[in-house]
Amino acid sequence: MTSSQSETPIVTRFAPSPTGFLHIGGARTALFNWLYARARGGKFVLRIEDTDRARSTPEATQAILDGLTWLGLDWDGDAISQFERADRHAEVAHTMLAQGTAYKCFASQDEIAAFRDAAKAEGRSTLYLSPWRDVPEAEHPDAPYVVRLKAPRDGETRVNDAVQGTVVVQNAQLDDMILLRSDGTPTYMLAVVVDDHDMGVTHVIRGDDHLNNASRQEQIYAAMGWSVPVWAHIPLIHGADGKKLSKRHGALGIEDYAAMGYPAAALRNYLARLGWSHGDDEIFTDAQALEWFDLDGIGKAPARLDLKKLEHTSGQHIAMMTDDEAMAAVDAYRSLEPVEEFSATQRQTLQRAMYCLKPSARTIPQLIEKAEFALTSRPITPDAKAAKALDAVSRGILIELTPHLQTASWSRDALEEAFGIITDAHGIGFGKLAGPLRAVLAGRSVTPSVYDMMLVLGRDETLARINDASAET
Repeated sequence: MTSSQSETPIVTRFAPSPTGFLHIGGARTALFNWLYARARGGKFVLRIEDTDRARSTPEATQAILDGLTWLGLDWDGDAISQFERADRHAEVAHTMLAQGTAYKCFASQDEIAAFRDAAKAEGRSTLYLSPWRDVPEAEHPDAPYVVRLKAPRDGETRVNDAVQGTVVVQNAQLDDMILLRSDGTPTYMLAVVVDDHDMGVTHVIRGDDHLNNASRQEQIYAAMGWSVPVWAHIPLIHGADGKKLSKRHGALGIEDYAAMGYPAAALRNYLARLGWSHGDDEIFTDAQALEWFDLDGIGKAPARLDLKKLEHTSGQHIAMMTDDEAMAAVDAYRSLEPVEEFSATQRQTLQRAMYCLKPSARTIPQLIEKAEFALTSRPITPDAKAAKALDAVSRGILIELTPHLQTASWSRDALEEAFGIITDAHGIGFGKLAGPLRAVLAGRSVTPSVYDMMLVLGRDETLARINDASAET
């Protein structure tokens, strides 16, 4: 990189087509662009490539914006509509016509098809070579035409890619691509280059399915005398079976992962590791990702989506959260669907319980499930499995336990001592006492530890729940 390049402010972009949800692969592309720009004090801009009017919808555009917002990827300025810039794209095509780097082609679709059929029959290249390439303006008919790039016929086009290395394409293998259709609308190839140039994009970080486009786009940059951005074509995401990611592999949209309860920070961490690495580091914060991320850490091989790894990453991030962050994550998850708000008492109890909920939860729904004891209210009705632990003998033991709990100092040590008195007296292990306590405190057989539940609920609520169960016949 030259000194002049290094002084140029970094600008990256994410340019999705609004034909559906924010795909997991698109989210990772956006994340890589966001990390690269934000870490270098640059700009991350958003362009909606909505030129396919039949498939582009406002709802899909909003889904993309919502997905990026949920993922925590902010962009600079307003999102730009590619469709609304069609006049600018056409203006550049006409500039190229005036400069002689593009030309009008009057060949019909039938003529092009006939050329290709004949070339195929004769074993020649079917690459279309327009006969209108060098025809002077004075000899042009009054007929519909397309505008084609006057691409170099000799030599080669070299794409210096920060991920894939140098990719060389012989110019003889590239045709004079269409820039403007016969109805005057721009093609994707032209629109992308013009938009990237006008938006000041310095680094094009995108999927390697666009790598073949780069050589063609380089020729447009050259024809206009524009600086070429740094190319970085990243490997696609495959399923666990090594095949291109599709619906058969499960959830594809960011909103699906949000609905499954993965915290945004965990998904950012996981997506960053799909195709990029920093040594052996697997779990890291946003600050570390911003410090470490660079293009030379991106591999060439396709990454594989592994939901078990995502769950592990999610669990690690939940465990690292402060109690306030965990509460915010619960609120964010519950806001996705209309649910009844927590009462003030529920919020306070849940906040106290976070220390014993976070370490074992891998998703936010799991955390909420484990928090049921803190969110439910008396009377507690045990489920069928938990109820099996509540027989006459166990109820009698709970009655014996009550006075010891009434005088305990309500610390873990004191509770252990109270339980020890009862278990020793009956010659039973703690497990025989824990089952009934889980049933009366939470109504379930799988819960956080009995000690933690009692400490979270406090003496009065704990005794009230035990007394409710002890009083039943």
